[in-house]
Amino acid sequence: MSTDEDAMKRRYKEFLDLMPLTIAIAGLTDNPGPRSLTSDQMEARAQVLQSAFKIARQTAREVIKGSS
Repeated sequence: MSTDEDAMKRRYKEFLDLMPLTIAIAGLTDNPGPRSLTSDQMEARAQVLQSAFKIARQTAREVIKGSS
């Protein structure tokens, strides 16, 4: 396996591991009821998740560094 593939797998695992914390930080709720979200609403939620992921990743790194 190449180094690029290993790095990609590592980043993907990190993403999945941090997803619960990311969603909690983002404060997003499930879509209420049967109505669909508009493209603008989906884009806004995606941007919120991106920002929350950055915070979750930084928080996890700080906790790990602080616990050694």
